[in-house]
Amino acid sequence: MALSDQLSNLAVRAKELEDRAAAAKTKQQADLEQDVKDARDSADAQADSLRQHAEDRKGKLSAWWDNLQQSWNEQMASIRAEFDQDRAEHDAKKAERAADSADEDAEFAIEYAYAAIEEAEYAVLDAELARMKANELAGANAPS
Repeated sequence: MALSDQLSNLAVRAKELEDRAAAAKTKQQADLEQDVKDARDSADAQADSLRQHAEDRKGKLSAWWDNLQQSWNEQMASIRAEFDQDRAEHDAKKAERAADSADEDAEFAIEYAYAAIEEAEYAVLDAELARMKANELAGANAPS
């Protein structure tokens, strides 16, 4: 998939998230619980796809990206385990703290995603520059 297509898909997905987050405020609990399950399943599928993509391209991707992907999966598993534990609590004060914590986690996840987009911009532009330099060198080394 071309980088421009990936960026378009990312923009569409960000808009979908924005719309779903706004709609969540007016949903019934059972509907929202299903949306949470669906979002988690989708995130798991995306993580599996990313893991497979990294594995398929091992040796082509920088080791840094592979390490980041593995670390990300470990962190998400840890965070989700804490979410599940917090959800199991039935004390009102604990539930309020868990909700506040979930809000903070969501805010940070958005900030993290924004930083990832900034890094993606750098990577896309750097890749284009590297391709331009490679083409320039290939042209300079071509026999006359």
